[in-house]
Amino acid sequence: MRIKKTIVTKDIQSYTVNEKIVTTHHPISGDVAIFEIVTLGKHETVQGEEKRNVAIFEGDFIMAAFADRYATSQFEGYVPAEPLPLYDILAAGGAVGVVKSKNYALKDIEPTKVRIVGYVCDEKGKVINSRWYKKQRVSFSAEIPNNAKVILSIGSTMDSGKTTTAGCIARGLKRTGKRVAFMKFTGTVHTKDRDFVYDAGADVVTDFSDMGFPSTYMADKEELLDLYESLLAKLYSEKPDYIVVEIADGLLQRETNFLLNSKEFISTINSVVFSCGDSLSAFQGIEVLNELHITPAFLSGRFTMSPLLIQEVQEHSGMPVLDMFQIMSGEFNDLLISHRMVVAA
Repeated sequence: MRIKKTIVTKDIQSYTVNEKIVTTHHPISGDVAIFEIVTLGKHETVQGEEKRNVAIFEGDFIMAAFADRYATSQFEGYVPAEPLPLYDILAAGGAVGVVKSKNYALKDIEPTKVRIVGYVCDEKGKVINSRWYKKQRVSFSAEIPNNAKVILSIGSTMDSGKTTTAGCIARGLKRTGKRVAFMKFTGTVHTKDRDFVYDAGADVVTDFSDMGFPSTYMADKEELLDLYESLLAKLYSEKPDYIVVEIADGLLQRETNFLLNSKEFISTINSVVFSCGDSLSAFQGIEVLNELHITPAFLSGRFTMSPLLIQEVQEHSGMPVLDMFQIMSGEFNDLLISHRMVVAA
């Protein structure tokens, strides 16, 4: 049986497959299994363990992990509470669960359906969970490697321009001759965001999947903060001068909202950049952030594709607005470097 391993299972090398517990084991997020492709739908490829897009066909076998997913432009899906005959591929990086809702743009597109063949188990017969698998979990301490300045890229919604902004920030900061790291802290497994920022100029990149997380959706607060510290710990040997951190989705999303309300997390942040899709999301987002005592260093995102929207936001918000070319130029780095978050008491 040829098994196509997805990127989230890249660290799993030695294992056995237990077919006897597929109807009795109640999966949790991160549980790894072998699945057979039953019918193709939204996903006709998965991201393989070497980051290549791997074509899948009905009858193929993949190694993937159960996960929850929050994606307003794609699927909302969850790990089921009990075993089921069929599951859905929620994301190409190897997240499997059951779709609860989907964007209307996908109304005529069904998820790719899979059947579980067996659970992937270790030498003791225990189901392997990808989260923290053979990784060191570091308790949160707010320690930043090399006393680097941490720049947070957040957005109004999914697809508001956070990753593009993060990549442009990394490229602009590299013009100072300093070392720049990038961390995709939350989201659903796929390497395209970290790969983009690396291509934009970051010296080193990491994301939550390096700790085995197929998704951070529905993670508890303690685990999120420990995940952050563990990813920071990975960067110690790189001695970065700047760390650009992106958290996924919009301001109101569960994990994003928690992190922005967390004094522990915000205490590690030097400056915040807010990306928006349009002018109204910019204004409302500024209000939401003001309530959290967070003032962005500048605004950017998809709305900066329109000179008219840039003018509109600048006139009514009084905040700096930069497009991607201005950010990449490095001429406005002082807005990031001189700005320092102040955590309210």
